[in-house]
Amino acid sequence: MENKFDLIIVGGSMVGATLACALADSPLKIAIIEAHTPEAFDQQQSHDLRVSALNIASEQVLRNVGVWQSILDKRSCVYRRLKTWELDESRAATEFDCADSQQDHLGYIIENRVIQLALLERIQRAENLHLFKNNVASIDIQAGASLLTLDNEKQLITKLIVGADGANSMVRRAAGIGIHSWDYSQSALVINVEMAQGQQDITWQQFTPSGPLAFLPLSGNSASLVWYGEPDKIARLSALDNETLCQQIMQQFPAALGKVNKVLAKGAFPLKRQHAQQYVKPGVALVGDAAHLIHPLAGQGVNIGILDAAQLAQTIEQAAGDRISSADEYAYNSDDDFSSLAVLQDYERKRRNHNLLVMQLMDSFYRVFSNQIAPLKALRNIGLGVAQRIPFARKKAMQLAMGITGPLPPLARTSNQ
Repeated sequence: MENKFDLIIVGGSMVGATLACALADSPLKIAIIEAHTPEAFDQQQSHDLRVSALNIASEQVLRNVGVWQSILDKRSCVYRRLKTWELDESRAATEFDCADSQQDHLGYIIENRVIQLALLERIQRAENLHLFKNNVASIDIQAGASLLTLDNEKQLITKLIVGADGANSMVRRAAGIGIHSWDYSQSALVINVEMAQGQQDITWQQFTPSGPLAFLPLSGNSASLVWYGEPDKIARLSALDNETLCQQIMQQFPAALGKVNKVLAKGAFPLKRQHAQQYVKPGVALVGDAAHLIHPLAGQGVNIGILDAAQLAQTIEQAAGDRISSADEYAYNSDDDFSSLAVLQDYERKRRNHNLLVMQLMDSFYRVFSNQIAPLKALRNIGLGVAQRIPFARKKAMQLAMGITGPLPPLARTSNQ
């Protein structure tokens, strides 16, 4: 049947499209539903506001699904160092260098649109992948045969529906999966700027009493700044004209920033934590923001979402009998249906606890550096200083953030892991 699919992925942004590309060589017939595909890329365009800090694990997944070179051919910025400090850069600072882990870089800062476009180009080339540029009108989930109706009244039937449709996931609601959620009472202002200095290879974060200030290098002499603070403060900054905002940046950001020539674009968003009470039900799985939202302090949100996609692809392929890896042990037989709860729970076991650990680490980071109680301030300054002076601790923290240690699906592993 033309409208019958083995798998439907609702959401074709970075995580959903990664899942599709990871299954591009499988025998499965797959539909991807994404109404809002990005405009074509031109290197003469200014950088987009929405960028992601991809770690080595995410890079490896994107290499393995065949899109990494296409991303590099468009636009990216490699970073090799990461620095954090509180108030005074000369004291209680920690700098991470890729050389400490025998790597030639820590990660890349890349525009979300660039990543998504490379993935969509791969989807268009795959015979088993079918992209529908529509909104979803309704979803009726039934184990083994879910019905999805598009806004043009076309109906699609599938054994497994994957929610990759963001924090307000329609799939999650249709499946009756609840969430644990709370606001951080903090917003972030993302600002693209033109710098006097050329491209840098460091990303840094300074912690201040009113919230962190962050610098992410972009290609050329562009950069992305992130200004965290109370919602009212961020709203006031957002309302400033670009020239006045540039003056505020030069007054409030540390000397490490250097001179900012001008503000190019800005956008604000509230910060929220959210975690689905479960990732799977019979015939349903959640990935990325549909399953979890975390504080963006360390830029791990998209990285754990890409690991979700890589792990779910591995679980589905294992159950479908395609590219079975003898190196991994599974709690089910490869003859089991890939949409069954027994199969999907393997994916949930491998991802939920890891994601929860990352979320809790980010929460702890946020709470510790948002607290102005004098003893705690002293302890965190000591902690930053100790981290800088103990190479082993610094190396282990860096390896975890880089995605070269911890529970990684095969698609995310480098050749020496």
